[in-house]
Amino acid sequence: MSSLFQHRDPMLKKRDDFEDILEERRNSSDLRYALKCYTPVVYKGVTPNAASLLKTTVLQSDQLHYVVDQLSKETGVAADVIQEEASAILEEMAHRQQLSTVRFFAFTLSKAFKALFRSIHVNEEGIQRLQQAIQEHPVVLLPSHRSYMDFLLMSYILYTYDLVLPVIAAGMDFMGMKFVGEMLRMSGAFFIRRSFGGDKLYWTVFSEYVKTMLRNGMAPVEFFLEGTRSRTSKSLTPKLGLLNIVMDPFFKGEVFDVSLVPVSISYERILEETLYARELLGVPKPKESTSGLFKARKVLSEDYGSIHVYFGQPVSVRSLAQGKVNRCHFNLMPRHIPRRPSDETQCFVNDSAYSLVRAQEENMVLKPWVLLASLLLQNQSQGLLLDELTEQAVWLRGLSREYGAFLNWPDHMAPSEVVSSSLSLHRDLVKISGGRVQLPCSSPITEEELMNQAVVVLSCTSYRNQALHVFLRPALLASAIHIATSAKKEEVYNSFSFLRNMLSNEFILCPGATLQDFEEACYLLGKTGALQMSQQEMQVTDSGQKTVNFLTAMLDPFLQGYQVVCRYLCEEATEALTEKQFIPAIRTFIVRLILAGSLRYYELLSSDLQKNALAALLRLGAIRKIKVYVGGKLPTQKAVAARL
Repeated sequence: MSSLFQHRDPMLKKRDDFEDILEERRNSSDLRYALKCYTPVVYKGVTPNAASLLKTTVLQSDQLHYVVDQLSKETGVAADVIQEEASAILEEMAHRQQLSTVRFFAFTLSKAFKALFRSIHVNEEGIQRLQQAIQEHPVVLLPSHRSYMDFLLMSYILYTYDLVLPVIAAGMDFMGMKFVGEMLRMSGAFFIRRSFGGDKLYWTVFSEYVKTMLRNGMAPVEFFLEGTRSRTSKSLTPKLGLLNIVMDPFFKGEVFDVSLVPVSISYERILEETLYARELLGVPKPKESTSGLFKARKVLSEDYGSIHVYFGQPVSVRSLAQGKVNRCHFNLMPRHIPRRPSDETQCFVNDSAYSLVRAQEENMVLKPWVLLASLLLQNQSQGLLLDELTEQAVWLRGLSREYGAFLNWPDHMAPSEVVSSSLSLHRDLVKISGGRVQLPCSSPITEEELMNQAVVVLSCTSYRNQALHVFLRPALLASAIHIATSAKKEEVYNSFSFLRNMLSNEFILCPGATLQDFEEACYLLGKTGALQMSQQEMQVTDSGQKTVNFLTAMLDPFLQGYQVVCRYLCEEATEALTEKQFIPAIRTFIVRLILAGSLRYYELLSSDLQKNALAALLRLGAIRKIKVYVGGKLPTQKAVAARL
């Protein structure tokens, strides 16, 4: 069983070295940096920044003309009127990149980044690979998304290394920010609606805009595979719309290849940590505004540690599709006629999306605090003595490295110094009293006290979650061994398969890879001496008990959360309730249980966990959606029936 993973032992994976791009900024003029000679190498000699030409090409495209004619026939509206509407959509959407604005951002961001961060580390080899890819094929940049800072950071890095600046898909929320919205547009952002519904014209303008940029190689296209920022620091289920669009020119033979570049951005301390925690507890997200941006200036006096940005290996769509997608059927119909992707194509795009998010995860750089947060969350009630915490962190450092974690632990420092430094950076989340370190959580008496403590816990879980991809598969196996009715391998595999299926809304688990995940988990637990396996049975070793206990404790809050949602739906939800009613109702139920002392995990209050549990129960058929009539009309919200 272990032979499958012997050749891809995560410990043997070579990763690039990093350089700190802020070091030079601290020692030279920011103005000179902003005004430097900027002549990036482009794709096959294409002239960059041809924004007006791009608009003309989109409006004259065969696909747009076809859709305009179809809509005119369907609605009876003159084609000229619909064409004007398309032009207005494009005007609202399109970027207008200007070098003067880029230089302004280069200067401003240099000042801000030096104030906020100790260092910004970038893998130079990744930059060199990207530079090569940009010259050969259209490039799509796919960064992870944990902070508002991500897309600014990406453009800043590419400008620093004299690479072509990307054109970035941004939400319409930013366009509403006075002055800032236009500045973002002039630095390369194009604005799209969060959802298009069935708006064929909008979809056509949008997809043609992106495909025209790719076909002509005007600039790398950048978007977030997850669609939105992760408030939990876990990777989100990838959205497939934009990935479908960027692969389409290859499927139709309009370009020889497209290079997809996964980028992993790791923050030692997240700027929005408290904001995210409050959002997960039901506090509405503040509206993006210029005044809000200026009010947030006080963060410039805080220390947010370091950032690591890892540009992964460019992934060739041509190589990915080899033997998986038959491109012949794309020639059976004129290219300009829109068509839904076939099941084969959709399956390929879905599998590719999961693989790309996994590539992002594997190149995430974990800081020591991620390990400390994991340990403190498992010892919330009593905390740990400082020496004990250091000892446990050193043990966990070894385990995480064995499992292939990309860990940034400064080995030249004594472990006690590393731990003290991490605790100091995150002092808002811990209290140290009498040599004991713990999260500031006492037995809450009121709901307000509970919510204040929950903000701290959810902030900590966002750091613990950064390491979940490292421990997930062994943790699923450890939990499966715990719940299986016997030590038989088949029995354990069935339990593993059930848990994996149930939690597939929660984590990035590639479809159809249950057996591979099981074998990888067996290999990793066996490799670290925690598991003994024969042909038929598997047993946890005495020396492996500590590892298995840690792993099961890591997944326990998620399993408890799903259990509580089931309990609520069975005991409390006596009638159907809308999805909108579900989150506040389950939150009230959990608050009651915690205040009564019958539940100990504050992270169960996270709306993310609650929504994932509901989605899993719907997918597994444990509950169902029904349409209900209110006042003779169908409501926009579908109701959730608690039981079949």
